[in-house]
Amino acid sequence: MKGSFELTIHCLFPEILALIFSYLDVRDKGRVVQVCKKWREAGYNRLVWRGVQARLQLRRSNPYLFPSLAKRGIRKIRILSLKKSLSYVVQNLPNIEKLNLKGCFNVTDSGIGHAFTKCLPSLTVLDLSLCKQITDTSLGKIAEFLQNLELLDLAGCCNITNTGLLLCSWGLPKLRYLNLRSCRHISDAGILHLTGLSNNSKGLGNKSLTTLCLQDCQKITDNALRHISKGLSNLECLNLSFCGSISEAGLSHLASIRSLRELNLRSCEGVNDEGIAHLAVGGLNLVSLDVSFCDKITDNALNHISNGLHHLQNLGLNSSRITDDGLCTITRHLRELRVLNIGQCTQITDQAIESIALYLTSITSIDLYGCTKVTKCGLEKLMGLPKLRVLNLGLWQK
Repeated sequence: MKGSFELTIHCLFPEILALIFSYLDVRDKGRVVQVCKKWREAGYNRLVWRGVQARLQLRRSNPYLFPSLAKRGIRKIRILSLKKSLSYVVQNLPNIEKLNLKGCFNVTDSGIGHAFTKCLPSLTVLDLSLCKQITDTSLGKIAEFLQNLELLDLAGCCNITNTGLLLCSWGLPKLRYLNLRSCRHISDAGILHLTGLSNNSKGLGNKSLTTLCLQDCQKITDNALRHISKGLSNLECLNLSFCGSISEAGLSHLASIRSLRELNLRSCEGVNDEGIAHLAVGGLNLVSLDVSFCDKITDNALNHISNGLHHLQNLGLNSSRITDDGLCTITRHLRELRVLNIGQCTQITDQAIESIALYLTSITSIDLYGCTKVTKCGLEKLMGLPKLRVLNLGLWQK
């Protein structure tokens, strides 16, 4: 018809195009800006890139890279490989919010020192996990110039010592998440610094911590848990897995932390039924508890859990000495349970499985790996659970 015209996506206002492009995945966002000038202008709208983390391999100079990132409002950076100076990144993105250097093995104290030479108030997330060359010297720079940091990941940074934690206690008052996994030099004294209770901490400390990972910190003992209970009253998540020196006495201290919601005691060989009793009678509102591979855990621990930890949603009991009796007890009391891991609990039979199917109607995931006494009859009962999505059978062959 004369005078008619065809409506296409090209007729849309740039603001509408930007809204459409914002729903694309990152790769396609990059592709649409290459289609035409109009799409390029719309594609560089900050709405399109809101919340996106750029993944970069900085192997050679690219004068257009950082102006392009800044124009799109990208402030979250994941460095996949770093052959240029780290200061090159920080200087070109002064408003950076998140810097992930995980696994960049060539990051050194010198590189950190040259990168952080002035305050970066926008940077709140720093991941240095597996950057094994960094030492307490780097933490000194971080504490001096990144005082708004909320998340610090030092997992696998095996040269960090208690001195580094002292520096953190002085300079990082807003820190909420700290990962010290496999930092083998960290001991009770370092945890005391974090709490701000040591003489050297000057009453500061990282009292805003809500998540603390001490996995595989072999020097941590019950004294560290005593310090935590006195100084980290906002703690919600604590990972002590593979800390072999933790015992009943330490858990009695944790029972006083009313904010605690998640506790990982996996492979803590000193944890026993009495320790679980302390947690249960302490009035904690735990939603997640993992005591897998704790060979001193028996049905008595499950009785304590049933009597005092009624809000558990995630319970790990892999490779423990529990029986049908203990499991039947918790199924009648832990009606909010969503995830139950009982893999390699070789004494479990269809009796416990039928109790799970009868009472735990909200369960979404069950691990039965290596439970060789469970039969097809028991599994058929589980299949009737309305919300079950994950069932790990592993070695089951019947």
